[in-house]
Amino acid sequence: MKKIFISILLFIFIFSIVYSQSFTELYTKFKVINSYHKISEMKNLLSELEKYTDDASLLALYCNALTEYANWGVSENQKENIYNKAVDIGKKAVKLDEKNGYAHYALGAAIGRLAQYKGIVSSLFMLGDFDEHIKKAIKLDPNLYTAYIALGMRYRDVPWPLYNYKKSEQYLLKAAEIEPSYVNAYYELGVLYKIWKKYDKAKEMFEKVINMPLHQDWIEQGKEAKEDAKKELESLK
Repeated sequence: MKKIFISILLFIFIFSIVYSQSFTELYTKFKVINSYHKISEMKNLLSELEKYTDDASLLALYCNALTEYANWGVSENQKENIYNKAVDIGKKAVKLDEKNGYAHYALGAAIGRLAQYKGIVSSLFMLGDFDEHIKKAIKLDPNLYTAYIALGMRYRDVPWPLYNYKKSEQYLLKAAEIEPSYVNAYYELGVLYKIWKKYDKAKEMFEKVINMPLHQDWIEQGKEAKEDAKKELESLK
């Protein structure tokens, strides 16, 4: 009986190691696919991720991958359904592990994207859920720079009287402090300063975006930011 018990414990230990390695492996794969916007490979990854139903981190990764795929990999009329699915998956991840910062971030990001497809009243209700999960993500993982970007854009882009440009600046600057090589942190700051009518700062940010190297985890996104920054600079002349 003692040998059986030890064998069971050993199996559980080995299984947990393999499972955690699976997340690391799949997350690494996701970063490369997402960086280069590889549509067919993302579809394959999503098919693989949908098999996992009882691990918060893997469900969070599935949610995050769905959201990013909808951002750049499908036509406009497909996006809302995929964001809806991402939100459902994200809720399951958070329910499984309330202290998983990545799960809260993935769910918050999906909610933020989905809110763009809802009416004013519905989107305002969703804004509260977005704030809750993104702020919880930052509390649990203070180095999650993409969560600061999300909050920075939230406080910049919502309608009056909900916007707060000072808060937006603080969150975006914090993201740049955590990950100085992330091109889009400076692009989003440039957009903020333009809206805020701080044109000299806006030009400085857009010029920085154009001149700095691409971040290895955000190659295609960074290329788009550079092209958009050039257009923004032209509009400020």
